[in-house]
Amino acid sequence: MSALAKNYNRRKIAFKRGKGSFLYATNGKKYLDFVQGIAVNSLGHANPYLIRAINKQAKKVWHVSNAFIIPEGERLAKRLTQKTFADKVIFQNSGTEATEAAIKIARRYFYLKGKPNKNRVLCIKNSFHGRTIAAIFASGSKKMIEGFGPKAGGFDHFRFGDNKSLKKAINNKTAAIMVETVMGERGIKVIPDWWLRELRKICNKKKILLILDEVQCGIGRSGNFFAFENSRVKPDIVPIAKGIGGGFPIGAVLMTKKVASSMTPGSHGSTFGGNPLAMSVGNAVLDQIFKKGFLKNLKKISKYFHAELNKIRNAHPKLIKEVRGVGLLIGLQLCKDQKKFIQKLENNKLLTIRAGENVVRILPPLNVKKSEIDFALKIIRKVCKEIKL
Repeated sequence: MSALAKNYNRRKIAFKRGKGSFLYATNGKKYLDFVQGIAVNSLGHANPYLIRAINKQAKKVWHVSNAFIIPEGERLAKRLTQKTFADKVIFQNSGTEATEAAIKIARRYFYLKGKPNKNRVLCIKNSFHGRTIAAIFASGSKKMIEGFGPKAGGFDHFRFGDNKSLKKAINNKTAAIMVETVMGERGIKVIPDWWLRELRKICNKKKILLILDEVQCGIGRSGNFFAFENSRVKPDIVPIAKGIGGGFPIGAVLMTKKVASSMTPGSHGSTFGGNPLAMSVGNAVLDQIFKKGFLKNLKKISKYFHAELNKIRNAHPKLIKEVRGVGLLIGLQLCKDQKKFIQKLENNKLLTIRAGENVVRILPPLNVKKSEIDFALKIIRKVCKEIKL
């Protein structure tokens, strides 16, 4: 019997090693991994470049403290600001810590402007921003908050895509609107560019901050470094994590100079956030993603993948309702519960994972090969024929 608590519903499978897009189980079977730690292993398993970066840094220094200057973190922050909207960065260890920090930054910004009551954050109902107490109440999901009262205040909600309910929810206490640019856990629901622009206009008009949560959809997964880039919107705060570490725990908050001015010494901290080992890995990930042609190839291969998946949907309209997503953040929305479909994919050696609204989430590494995409498509076609409606 496992000594681990049962807060995860784990599949009865374990892995001894991974290589690129594949995992090798302890039972000897080889699987095509299109979960990749839930969009975390951005460059696949056991990436040689990342291994060299970790080994090199591990021989120097792993951890010091943010009481000292950390050159590796200085370099990573500079590269992130040079390539994005941001002027400043605070490093964390995870996505939920990054969103927590984003909330703190928004509240403190108005506090220091002499508006301490302007501290509420407006989120999409049934969104996902992490598992801490504040983050689960930010989600507005009854299921997530069950048993974790009392309520953490300071959050209001509006319906996805409903500007009327959004505008109605804004009041003189609203500090920020926080949304996932692509809602991952809730069904791979993409916020259209026109709506992002509308959110920016509303924030400008109401003089509130715009937080775009790119923990899952950022760092190249959409085909751009950030999923909001096509909209030409400039957010105030962006939490990131997952793909920036390529499998190593890294989170961060990116922000404009205007809001960063509120984060004075002692206002926020993290014991492990920004440690030299993590920062070296983050720099190695950026080395690969910023390589000439990397994102261009990602867009090309994802366009092919989406097109082929839509062909499968057209052939099986009573099974697959919609192909969702952008880049290599893909969802197959089924007409009914996806559990059986995911299990059959696994039986055929393709690993995927669920999301809300009966969605099968498909998350290849960003450097996936076309042959691996074709292998996945072959399995998906086979499973579609096997499923009895």
